[in-house]
Amino acid sequence: MLHFTHISQYGQKHDLGNMDPTGAPRGCGPSISSIYYNLCDLTTVWGIVVEAVAAAGVVTSFLLLIILISSLPFVTNKRRKGMVALQAGILVFTLGLFALTFAFIVGKYSTTCAARRFLFGVLFSGCLACLVMHGLWLVLLQRRGRGPRSWMLCLGALGLWLVEVIINTEWLIITVAQSPRRGPVVPDVSCIIANKDFVMALIYVMALLLAVVLMAAPSLKHKHKQWRQDGAFILVTGLFTTAIWVTWIVMYVHGNRVVGNPSWDDPTLAVAVVTNAWVFLFFYTIPEICLLTQEDPDQEQPPDGDHVYPARSLVYDNNLKEPEPPQQNMYVENKAFSMEEPPTGTPVSSYGIYNGLRSALYQPTELALIAKGLIKVSDFTIPRATTPSNIGSSSSLPRPAES
Repeated sequence: MLHFTHISQYGQKHDLGNMDPTGAPRGCGPSISSIYYNLCDLTTVWGIVVEAVAAAGVVTSFLLLIILISSLPFVTNKRRKGMVALQAGILVFTLGLFALTFAFIVGKYSTTCAARRFLFGVLFSGCLACLVMHGLWLVLLQRRGRGPRSWMLCLGALGLWLVEVIINTEWLIITVAQSPRRGPVVPDVSCIIANKDFVMALIYVMALLLAVVLMAAPSLKHKHKQWRQDGAFILVTGLFTTAIWVTWIVMYVHGNRVVGNPSWDDPTLAVAVVTNAWVFLFFYTIPEICLLTQEDPDQEQPPDGDHVYPARSLVYDNNLKEPEPPQQNMYVENKAFSMEEPPTGTPVSSYGIYNGLRSALYQPTELALIAKGLIKVSDFTIPRATTPSNIGSSSSLPRPAES
């Protein structure tokens, strides 16, 4: 059986032996344009597989974004709450990477080529800028004990991202709008670009990738395990991203030409984008969301400079707040003894009725001695039991007045 190859106007090749009589490949309807054949062509399985993985990534990123935002009221750690803005930014840019994958599955034309050239670096730089600022926050937290505020981190990430936006905008204007117009007009100028030029336009993104790895490495020595985990997540994400970028650059610039399949350029970029997007989710976003509810380790173990009472001080405070025994004169059952204590005001005794009339009434000698003894012991601070002096026998003890 003879097989013939059909080359469409967009440079796509299709085996005529596997096409319907209407001209569409198996799995695609006759009304579908040829630029969308990779989305439905059953003979090119890579397009369908990458499409399914990218669609699952879009749904997962959207759900994670909802979970991240809805978990804000339950985050008690103020430092982790400050990182939520950066993590939300990474989820937004990751969702954009999954959507960009479809531009590499769809055939080349003016819109998809412009989207590839502009959004590839912009979306990756957004994710990497957020990772760089998170790594910088961990480094400052380790050295100074506190990191920058959340709005400062967001401004830093925005500044790093805008640099790539400006670079790609200028590059797109120079290569498309300022293209030579002499001779016949060439259609789809944005699609005519060498692979090396595409890679060279991403040098700033590679610099951000290197900064991610360098910023995350010092955080592995943090004194708290929680922040070491954050540094490990960023470092692993940066290393996997570096491996993916080295692989796709080698294949895109040199490998596909050596093998003799230059048509693999689009699959190479599509697989690289979708794989790297899942790396951002699996190795950074999902673990960070799982750690949102953890307590701040600096609050659990306050530093030496903070005057924070330990938990056991509650018991000590309760002991201090126990009611003290009333300051009253105590008398033993043996009337020959009496408890004396320093007066806190006017001394209270059982003979108080006589004290007011001491100058007007006659008091026995024993009562006068007792009153005199009370005045003499007023300078003491510890109550003590004393026996009245000059008492010869029990018969001379004072007796309560009979009613």
